[in-house]
Amino acid sequence: MTNPDLQLDIRDEVAIVRLTRGSKRNALSDGLILALRDTFEKLPSSVRAAVIDGEGPHFCAGLDLSELKERDAGQGMQHSRLWHGALDLIQHGPVPVIAALHGAVVGGGLELASACHIRVADRSTFYALPEGSRGIFVGGGGSVRIPKLIGVARMTDMMMTGRVYNAEEGERANFAQYLVDEGQAFDKAFELAKRVATNAPLTNYALMHALPRIAEQSADHGFFTEALISGITQAAPEAKQRVRDFLEGRAAKVSKG
Repeated sequence: MTNPDLQLDIRDEVAIVRLTRGSKRNALSDGLILALRDTFEKLPSSVRAAVIDGEGPHFCAGLDLSELKERDAGQGMQHSRLWHGALDLIQHGPVPVIAALHGAVVGGGLELASACHIRVADRSTFYALPEGSRGIFVGGGGSVRIPKLIGVARMTDMMMTGRVYNAEEGERANFAQYLVDEGQAFDKAFELAKRVATNAPLTNYALMHALPRIAEQSADHGFFTEALISGITQAAPEAKQRVRDFLEGRAAKVSKG
């Protein structure tokens, strides 16, 4: 993969995927969306977790409006499905993905962040969905993913009124799970990614792929699916070794953080 707007670096089994359109506030062009798709589709097997970051003062200011074309309904649908396919490879890909948020997390940038499994925001972060004021609608999966974070009512308010959430409000509303000082989002995200990378791969896979589906099932179906996944993960050789290590005093116990 070669794209001037995206950089891939691998450190300590963690893939660092950085948007490098800083002069454009990391706005998402079609080329950048395709580069994200290709990157997550072809991650090396040695990678156990990933961090998405943005160059410069902003994570991502959304769709590159300079590419916004007049499309008929069919073309618009196909363009939206292009985004769906790319972001699905982040949410339902091979490894957990942590977003390091700062500055603008707006429109398509929020859709990208919502496809990640953990979000770390620094105090410069702000969130907005300006599509409503521009006469358009979200098209990158935001109508599915964002209400699961903040609720339908909050998303409706943001799109109807143009409401902007600052970093502190965003943490309370559940846009991000972590809030850190300005300039510290990447360091915290990388720290978390290294920790996540030490988990059993099958457990991480279950958390990414099974847990969200179980949460949407009826209780009866959810309990049954949970039992299946529990049995599968416990049967893995790595899981058996980790349990033995704990029982024989070789693994650390949970302590107060």
